[in-house]
Amino acid sequence: MMYLIYLADFSPIKPEFGLFFWTLLFFLLFWLLIGKFAFKPITESLKKRETDIQDAIDSAKKTREEMNNMKAENEKILAEAREERAKILADAKDTRNSMINEAREKAKEEASKVINSAMVDIDNQKKQAMTEVKDQVSKMALDIAEKIIRKELQNSPDQQSFAKKLVDDLKLN
Repeated sequence: MMYLIYLADFSPIKPEFGLFFWTLLFFLLFWLLIGKFAFKPITESLKKRETDIQDAIDSAKKTREEMNNMKAENEKILAEAREERAKILADAKDTRNSMINEAREKAKEEASKVINSAMVDIDNQKKQAMTEVKDQVSKMALDIAEKIIRKELQNSPDQQSFAKKLVDDLKLN
């Protein structure tokens, strides 16, 4: 109960000097301790965080610039690669066309060689056939002439003696 009486006499609007002194002393002591042990580390961590954020922003800007430079360089390399590919394709097309033309020329040469060889063979076979025909015609003519002469020689003794003389002359030569 005594506390209740004491509390009833208490007025926050009109504090006593002792309460005011001790409150002020504890408040200043609390403020000094908080300032030394709490505010100082908090401000240092805030400054550190601010510098870290600024460093991160600067790093991001630097990275963005590097990425833009790399993107431009990649586009340049890609353009060079496209040009190189186009050049290689053009060279391959030229090589293909030259190979096709060369193959055509060789085929034409081979065809003309085959045609010329066939013409020579045809001429040779034609000459051979003509020679065989002439030989057969001459054999037939000789056979016919021989038969006619035999028939003539059988009837006439003068011609038989003349033919023997010719045969003897041929044997001597």
